[in-house]
Amino acid sequence: MTHTMTELELKTKSIQYRKTLLRCIKRAKAGHTGGDLSCIDILNVLYNRILNVSPETFDDPGRDRYVQSKGHSVEALYVVLADRGFFPESDLEALCCYRSRYVGHPTRKVRGIEQNTGALGHGLAFSVGVALAGRMDGAAYKVYTLLGDGELAEGSNWESMLTAAHYRLDNLVAIADRNTLQITGRTEDICALEPLRQKFEAFGWAVREVDGHDVAALTDTLGAAPFERGKPSMVIARTVKGKGISFMENDPKWHHHVPTDEQYERAQQELDRLLREVQA
Repeated sequence: MTHTMTELELKTKSIQYRKTLLRCIKRAKAGHTGGDLSCIDILNVLYNRILNVSPETFDDPGRDRYVQSKGHSVEALYVVLADRGFFPESDLEALCCYRSRYVGHPTRKVRGIEQNTGALGHGLAFSVGVALAGRMDGAAYKVYTLLGDGELAEGSNWESMLTAAHYRLDNLVAIADRNTLQITGRTEDICALEPLRQKFEAFGWAVREVDGHDVAALTDTLGAAPFERGKPSMVIARTVKGKGISFMENDPKWHHHVPTDEQYERAQQELDRLLREVQA
């Protein structure tokens, strides 16, 4: 693990990340707000409790790898990487600016990012390859990847799942951000996924489900991987798109949407109230 945070510190950090995230999106006039808010707690726990990686060890071959397959939610990743010291927090002001390396999808030009992603369905395949390389090298590192549930309509994910199970890659942990929404509506209306757990299990994965906004439950679940020896691990994280902002929650229009001045102020006030309640 990178370093230890208490549950209270993690909860506080999640709210602070949301505040920073909205500030970045508002300044840039661009961002996948809803998906960022649904996965920020997962990234918080990964980088502050689980991953064996830091700015000092990012070039170490023995580091854990994290790949954000749902690359459009990169703003959340930038916010967490900046907080962990991979680059100065002031760099966040360059999000989506002309000639900035902080573009709208992950790029290896940004320190802390393992792989360019954004073309959906690529992150898991890459992660399978890195996990297999680790197995062949006898390395101890783990590979973690975050998938969007809308992304699961891409067939390359299912080919990758078959491959991971075939090679018994228990050093691989995939997390499905199951917020049930994609850009054009409900996943179950567009390309139904359920029964999702049974599908993952049928493809040879060990599966656990968790509240994707409960930092204690996320810590316990992600810390328990591999769930079964000889099997890759899949975490179905039940989340809410737009989590933390009342008028953004569960609304597909916030897939890619920038708040107005009034909406931004209201959102920050809601988060300030949450922060006071958590720290009371």
